[in-house]
Amino acid sequence: MEKLNFVKNGVSKLPPGFRFQPTDEEVVFQYLKCKVFSYPLPASIIPEINVSKYDPWDIPGNCDEQERYFFSSKEAKYRNGNRMNRSTKCGYWKATGSDKKITSSMCNGIVGIRKTLIFYEGKSPRGSRTGWVLHEYRLVGVETSACNSSQNYINEIGDWVLCRLLMKKRSIESDVSTTHHKHRHNIVQASPRLFDFMMVGKTHSSTSSSCSSSSNIMEVSSNADHEETSGYADF
Repeated sequence: MEKLNFVKNGVSKLPPGFRFQPTDEEVVFQYLKCKVFSYPLPASIIPEINVSKYDPWDIPGNCDEQERYFFSSKEAKYRNGNRMNRSTKCGYWKATGSDKKITSSMCNGIVGIRKTLIFYEGKSPRGSRTGWVLHEYRLVGVETSACNSSQNYINEIGDWVLCRLLMKKRSIESDVSTTHHKHRHNIVQASPRLFDFMMVGKTHSSTSSSCSSSSNIMEVSSNADHEETSGYADF
């Protein structure tokens, strides 16, 4: 069977009408595992991109896609440590929440974990949070402790992670709605002041006429009440 290759010059490109939307299990078991152990991939659709070398808006690929996938090497932040380098030119990625364990029906166990990271602009720890989200998938193996058979340890496998990049629409829509609401609020506050300013010259001149007209209305109503009352009395 001919291997399908949809990556050209480090950028994935699918034919019109096709979407790449794998499940968490497929991401880890079908793609990340094959990448780590150098097995043939189901399809060459995921490019290799080093996350720490790009800001999220500069990552190569089609920015119109809601989700983008790519392999990234585990570049250590320090020589003598295993902590990944998550700093970019304009900011940094910060992990949030707890890791999600990914299981597979094929091997009846945990095959990977998914970390959720948020991009912050600026220097840590005073960066400003953005709407960019990165799901980082890692291949793991479960080992049983030699001292305690009931206690298991999760160890990471390989030098690659698989990343899913997306932009939260909720944050964009909330910013737009907040700005629109503030704009309308300012207009509502400004309108009465402008109206009062325009009506200042008319208020004084119309006071006497309005008072006289109101008194005439009261006289007419009082006369009408008197006539109706007298009419009922005559009846």
